[in-house]
Amino acid sequence: MSEKSTPGRLLTVPQAADRLNVGERFVRRLMAERRITFIRIGRHVRIPQDAADAFIRAGLVEPSRTCGKVA
Repeated sequence: MSEKSTPGRLLTVPQAADRLNVGERFVRRLMAERRITFIRIGRHVRIPQDAADAFIRAGLVEPSRTCGKVA
C-alpha cells in the first residue's frame, strides 16, 4: 500500500499571510486562482508551509552577475 506524503505544518490564512508578508485578501486570491496549494478541512482551509515556501522560491529573482556598468 502506498501512502501519500503528509504535508508538514499547516498554516491558517492569517499565518500564511504573515509568512508571505502580504494581506489575507491576497492569500485568498492566490487560493481562488489556484496559484498556491491548499487543503480543505471541513469548511476550513489550510496552506501547507511547504507550499508557502515553494511560492516564495518560485518568485525568487537572482541578482545579475554584471554590476550594471555601461561600457
